[in-house]
Amino acid sequence: MNQEQQISNDDSEGPNHLSSGSATDPALGRALALVRFLRDRCPWDARQTPRSLLPFLLEEAHEVADVVRRGDDVELCGELGDLLLNVAFQIVLAEEREAFGAKDVVTALEIKMRDRHPHVYGDADEAPDLEGMKAKQRSIQTDGVADPFTGVAGGIEPLSRAIRVQERAAGVGFDWPDVSGAFEKLREEMGELEPLLAAYASGGETSNRLAEEAGDVLFSAVNVCRLAGLHPMTVLEDATDKFSARFRKLAVRAQEEGISIEQASLETLDRWWEAVKAEDQPSGPDPSPSG
Repeated sequence: MNQEQQISNDDSEGPNHLSSGSATDPALGRALALVRFLRDRCPWDARQTPRSLLPFLLEEAHEVADVVRRGDDVELCGELGDLLLNVAFQIVLAEEREAFGAKDVVTALEIKMRDRHPHVYGDADEAPDLEGMKAKQRSIQTDGVADPFTGVAGGIEPLSRAIRVQERAAGVGFDWPDVSGAFEKLREEMGELEPLLAAYASGGETSNRLAEEAGDVLFSAVNVCRLAGLHPMTVLEDATDKFSARFRKLAVRAQEEGISIEQASLETLDRWWEAVKAEDQPSGPDPSPSG
């Protein structure tokens, strides 16, 4: 029995969620048609892959979350459209490689929600222990050896995924005794990256090794944060907020002096930046690219 047949059979034995459908529901399907149309006519859309679209998917999800937090329904409408476009893109790309289609996605969702809501679709008196249910699903073994990274989603925000992976490795004893070891490892990785950056700056081609070593530096920096009791995502968000706030103040100074930021020299920008830093009297490290 395939998934669609299972849904059909279940509909005859219990409540049918389709009874809550709306006449406007088919409008969501127009997003799929839009992506197919763009793939046929736009070179940029045509060359996208599931992986190339990941940064956009994650960015739009974060923008939706930000608008929800701010309670701006007007902006939320547009941001949800951007997120829907990215979801539709992934479905259409899956259709093109004959992996699955929109119907498969929805059917799998329906089955999962039925399984997780026996108190709605079945005869259970109360909701199940959802976390316990997920834990059972995560208890997967390969060749008789438990996978230490089972349950660490590959699609979560990269800094969070990195720290989760490091925590799982630490849980089986693969870890530095303290933060100093992790910091020395960071120094080592930066030393390996430095000559590759020098070669790139002198006109060399970007190599896979440059990307690999840059990734190692980031991963090592996450480890330093973890062993220092910090979450890298929070630390980076704070640093980004601080840089943004300072640069806005820099823009105000530029306006006050009647100079366009775009036309200002680097020396002038640095002078404004140092003045803003002095006003802020920062207690933490400076996120400025120039120090």
